[in-house]
Amino acid sequence: MSDDESLLELARSTAHEAAVLIRDLRPEGRVDVAATKTSPTDAVTDVDTAAEQLIRDRLGAVRPDDGFVGEEGERQSGSSGVDWVIDPIDGTVNFVYGVPAYAVSIGIEVDGVARAGVVVDVPLGIEYSGLLGVGAWRRDHAEGPATRLRAASSSDLSQALIATGFGYDPAQRARQAAAVGIMITRIRDIRRFGSAALDLCSLASGRIDGYVEEGLQPWDRAAGVLIAREAGAIVSGLDSDEPDERLVVAATPGLFDAFRTLVAECGF
Repeated sequence: MSDDESLLELARSTAHEAAVLIRDLRPEGRVDVAATKTSPTDAVTDVDTAAEQLIRDRLGAVRPDDGFVGEEGERQSGSSGVDWVIDPIDGTVNFVYGVPAYAVSIGIEVDGVARAGVVVDVPLGIEYSGLLGVGAWRRDHAEGPATRLRAASSSDLSQALIATGFGYDPAQRARQAAAVGIMITRIRDIRRFGSAALDLCSLASGRIDGYVEEGLQPWDRAAGVLIAREAGAIVSGLDSDEPDERLVVAATPGLFDAFRTLVAECGF
């Protein structure tokens, strides 16, 4: 087993353990919000915090010299060159309201390069994983057989199903809504699932044809971008090859150039 494979196996087992914790701790009905971050609608729950602590504890016990970049905790520098990029609950608002679309996301970077990633759909227990240069897979549960992921072969932008998301700042949301209002006249339809990690895994699975979102942090996109790319999708920023906080643009190879041009024309 290669070093990357060993790191991915550790990420897989840890992500599933965190998913079990989240399912066990979630009460019936709506979940209380413990705090907010960038705006009153950007929620944090006690379960987010507990799940991230579990992930850090499990990974740190095995690899104490690694670094951590997590949504809920402070960045921790390491000396090994390996960084774990963690979102304990991607889709926290869905989690709060009981909408079954939220996930544990763990990305692995080695010397600044994304090498592996895993996303576990918490309500369904489905796992998506990817390994740089090797491929991406889906498992219906932790011990299930792995099925290779392939992005769709779609090439007609007018028939494309596109996913997107919205930020938490009202002014930003207004700009994004205006851009989506233009885009929806040029494609088949828009979907807004509420989890960037699951959006990118949906692209990897062939369920959608493209995805665009502004304002994603490293923990939002680390694992999902790698999985989508390893499934054959193209992922970039607006004017660069690498996605960033400014914008993530992703699509099937047959759509990508036209889609990125459309994204710019719509004013994202």
